[in-house]
Amino acid sequence: MNDDQSYLPDWAPKEGGDAFAIKVRKGIEEHTIEKKIHVKKRVKLSTEDYVRGVLANDKTILARTITLIESNSQDHYEQAREVLKQLLPYSGKSFRVGITGVPGAGKSTLIEALGCHLIEQGHKVAVLAVDPSSTITRGSILGDKTRMEKLSRQPNCFIRPSPSGGTLGGVTRKSRETTLVCEAAGYDTILVETVGVGQSEITVRSMVDFFLLVMISGAGDELQGIKKGVIELADALLVNKADGLNTTKAQLARNEYALALKYLTRATKGWETNAFTCSALTGEGIPDIWHVIKTFETITKKSGAFYERRQHQSIDWVFSMVENYLKENFFSNPDVQGMLPGLKENILDGTLLPTTAAEDLLNAYFRERKK
Repeated sequence: MNDDQSYLPDWAPKEGGDAFAIKVRKGIEEHTIEKKIHVKKRVKLSTEDYVRGVLANDKTILARTITLIESNSQDHYEQAREVLKQLLPYSGKSFRVGITGVPGAGKSTLIEALGCHLIEQGHKVAVLAVDPSSTITRGSILGDKTRMEKLSRQPNCFIRPSPSGGTLGGVTRKSRETTLVCEAAGYDTILVETVGVGQSEITVRSMVDFFLLVMISGAGDELQGIKKGVIELADALLVNKADGLNTTKAQLARNEYALALKYLTRATKGWETNAFTCSALTGEGIPDIWHVIKTFETITKKSGAFYERRQHQSIDWVFSMVENYLKENFFSNPDVQGMLPGLKENILDGTLLPTTAAEDLLNAYFRERKK
């Protein structure tokens, strides 16, 4: 190697001579190449832009509107409220179906099969899928849209996965507002898929017209069905996966649940809850369950139970918003925030009772409010 082109590294022994074989070859002169990366900034939308986009069913703006509404930022709160206020007159014209069930019951597959069936009949379908948020990382997978691959390609369908954000009851804190926005965009059928963890999925009952509980065979007998909880709130029980070798088991499960329902009070005045079977995989029973839902709509609208429920839901919405506001206002209070670290330490080392800590926090909050 030519000496003009190479040299010994700085860390090489001075007395090494030619015996030290490692040498550094001279490189070429560096030339700084400036790369200009053009990042397209997201245009900030005005309130009018949001409203016009939703009413025109622009799916991009529709998604951004829901993001605005779900935001916890105080900067977005006022604009979100104004957007909802302007969209309110265009809402309320859809039929809302809540769908819940145990994990593995096939809710997403069922919704895809039902959604495709509805679109074939000329309906416009919005799917609000709620995904559980991790209590550790606070994140969510939001994979329901991936499961509904066929349905997501339909032009008359809008699928919005949202994190539960730790909200109990199987829905998100802003599920009601999201429903309103989708109705304003022209979707006549709203399918709300809950987290689905068991018998506590009851909040969705206060925001839908028809509540469908998806079951699977082998989940329990008629005694399990009598247990109070989500079952007594359902307008129909649907045993899914009634296909292949599981058909007989699904039918037996349906019979047991139908027997159990006779012991429960009706969830909706003038409507008798019953159990049915279907296969979301083959599509068997999907048209039948939709016929049941439409029959429910006709009967309840004729009796007035449909409109009465909607009125009660509006009142529930008010109190739910009050509860959310009080919670956020409490934990954003400076005095409360200042006390929390010390209280946590005292609770952990056993020098302070949790009940006393709660009283101290409330007293600090109300003292600050009186100033």
